[in-house]
Amino acid sequence: MIPASFFEQDPVTCARDLIGTTLVHRGCAGVVIETEAYAEHGDEACHLFTRPSARQFAADHPPGTAYVYLNYGVHWLANVLCLDRRTGHAGFVLLRALEPVSGIPTMKRRRSQESLHALCSGPGKLGQALGIGKEHHGRSFCESDTFCFLAPEEPGLPTVADRRIGISSARDLPWRFLARDHSGVSVPFGKAK
Repeated sequence: MIPASFFEQDPVTCARDLIGTTLVHRGCAGVVIETEAYAEHGDEACHLFTRPSARQFAADHPPGTAYVYLNYGVHWLANVLCLDRRTGHAGFVLLRALEPVSGIPTMKRRRSQESLHALCSGPGKLGQALGIGKEHHGRSFCESDTFCFLAPEEPGLPTVADRRIGISSARDLPWRFLARDHSGVSVPFGKAK
């Protein structure tokens, strides 16, 4: 299980380093193949920049805590809180896509989806497939082997950086990280609009 100390770094580094880890929840698991970083300072797309409730959340919780919110009233999106101990600045890493590796029948049932590549190929799909919802907001990813990240079994997946997607502010920051050439990402490298 990846310890809380892993999340005591800036969100950009953390987002890149999470590629290739395995997210485990409720008998399901998937290799993280796409993430996005959001920073407290200088990033207008980050909830910490615009929402007092997010700033209070970061003040009240340790690094490695799940920050889960409802997007457009439809999808629960899972993030993990980071806190750069050098600067004291917080941030979030949005979990954008997974390659399913266990609990696949359960994920297919939750999503009403048979295609393995489409099962977790976006943050809303990921949350639905793993059964992550509002009850996980504020829960640690570092205290239970049933809700955690596992270190990669093999050293690092080849990773590329690209622009973030689905936002209107700070769109040009290259803070989306993807497993290179993986067919299960939400938007292929270089195709972000």
